[in-house]
Amino acid sequence: MKIIVCIKQVPDTKGGVKFNPDGTLDRGAMLAIMNPDDKAGLEAALRLKDQYGAEVTVLTMGLPKAADVLREAIAMGADKGVLVTDRVLGGADTWATSTTIAGAIRNLEYDLIITGRQAIDGDTAQVGPQIAEHLGLPVISYAQDIKVEGDKVIVQRQYDDRYHVLEAKMPCLITALSELNDPRYMTPGGIFDACKAEITTWGRADLKDVEDSNLGLAGSPTKIAKASDKVRKGAGEKVTPDSPDEAVDYIVGKLKEKHVI
Repeated sequence: MKIIVCIKQVPDTKGGVKFNPDGTLDRGAMLAIMNPDDKAGLEAALRLKDQYGAEVTVLTMGLPKAADVLREAIAMGADKGVLVTDRVLGGADTWATSTTIAGAIRNLEYDLIITGRQAIDGDTAQVGPQIAEHLGLPVISYAQDIKVEGDKVIVQRQYDDRYHVLEAKMPCLITALSELNDPRYMTPGGIFDACKAEITTWGRADLKDVEDSNLGLAGSPTKIAKASDKVRKGAGEKVTPDSPDEAVDYIVGKLKEKHVI
């Protein structure tokens, strides 16, 4: 079995978010981590590898420093890493991103593609299903459990307060929830192997069956009207009542003033 896991290097929001003048994220200036949903998808692939001896290839699109998350994935147990990077691919929205990734995947053999449900920097949940559409594959989203039987996958798909059980014949694409599992840690031996691993790097010329008009910022139908850092709250009003009764009266007065009561 050959599995491709699409992962993304996303901003570590604890370190602050920075924007370019055009409203896109300044990814080069921010600390970065592996997207949590993608890490759960990677763990699912690694468990299938443990069970069936699958070959796991991780693929990401991003700046050259995105190779760091590929090495992290290899240190966890993945076999190969592919980085898709090119200046003409920058500023891509979900459509241009999925077009790019699908163009890269066409170079690879696969039985199963796993992506995260969504990335924490966009929260669209669109790229995984769009990749499946570009490649003409069935897709099962919001996976909270994955099993393989012969040439098909059986997936529990999260739905409100219950789940659906869906089957699909491979090849197919699954989008994983972060609740799917608890990802394993990197091992010392894995880290050593990851440092030595050769990362395959592809650019625009390596993408199959894609048009330039669908790539990068120019090929993105979604346009950002405005972007900003989160608005910081003011210091607020501090009062020091002389008694509990006075504190209660103050709070009730404020609630009435705001028409809460």
